[in-house]
Amino acid sequence: MKAVEITGPGGPDVLSITERKMPEPKTGEVLIKVAAAGINAPDLLQRKGKYPPPPGASDIPGLEVAGEVVKVGEHVTQLKVGDKVCALLSGGGYAEFAVAAADLCLPIPDSFSMVEAAALPETFFTVWHNVFERGQLTAGETLLIHGGTSGIGTTAIQLAVAKGATVYATAGTKEKCDLCLKLGASAAINYREEDFVEKIKAYTEGKGVSLILDMVGGDYFPRNLSCLAVEGRLVQIGMQHGATSEISLWQIMSKRLTITGSTLRARSVEDKAKIAAELKGKIWPLLNSGAVKPVIHSTFPLAEAKQAHQLMESGKHAGKIILTT
Repeated sequence: MKAVEITGPGGPDVLSITERKMPEPKTGEVLIKVAAAGINAPDLLQRKGKYPPPPGASDIPGLEVAGEVVKVGEHVTQLKVGDKVCALLSGGGYAEFAVAAADLCLPIPDSFSMVEAAALPETFFTVWHNVFERGQLTAGETLLIHGGTSGIGTTAIQLAVAKGATVYATAGTKEKCDLCLKLGASAAINYREEDFVEKIKAYTEGKGVSLILDMVGGDYFPRNLSCLAVEGRLVQIGMQHGATSEISLWQIMSKRLTITGSTLRARSVEDKAKIAAELKGKIWPLLNSGAVKPVIHSTFPLAEAKQAHQLMESGKHAGKIILTT
């Protein structure tokens, strides 16, 4: 099969199309003929040598795909050959065929294309777990999302609004801020021109927000604490500005703040299967009804993975970038 491999740590040029042996599904797994694969920030980190695949995972990048089941492993009863699915992977998505745990496969939502379905798993697993399970967001609360037009951001805005929360988002251009508003955010803050701390305090009449979803880290950390209301929660899912920061413990203590965070890839299939079940029951109806839909920026053929990574690193996209086979 054709696949994209990382020839060594570096820039997009280290991505190369190659021939690989077809993977075989093990017990509890299925083989998927990939129609489309999503590109995510962890793929870029892996390419740079900063996020190696967990033990036993494919070295081929790609954490989410959509396609057709063509083979099932032992003890798989919930899926059969011919089923159309999207799936969360621990690696191997940038290829014509990929193996996935059957428990991490979800049905293609009604009227969704394969490209749209491929944009779901990594992003929706991440948002559901971090915003609603770890962050405990409920109707009537307020949420600040950094990177509002990323795949994570566009998903989080829609799901939070659908669940009855008030959403504020940051983005880097007027056009991106406009997209945040179109998706349901009550306000969008251009972080290049405005101080998000001041804007959040103004929007909330000095109270601060209930929850922040942050993928930036670094110098954003103390600023986030200033944006949180009493009993507020911060969920950290990335560190684009660095992994360390100086913080005020008094601020955490005096406002009784909760700080948490997570990664997804290295967690057990059992852990991720619980999230999959929650998504199927609570979020898939929103997708089937059309109330929530992924934002697709562009698609590239598998052989142009390098160009897709270049676009993602440029920051000029809004929504998801997808590879097609």
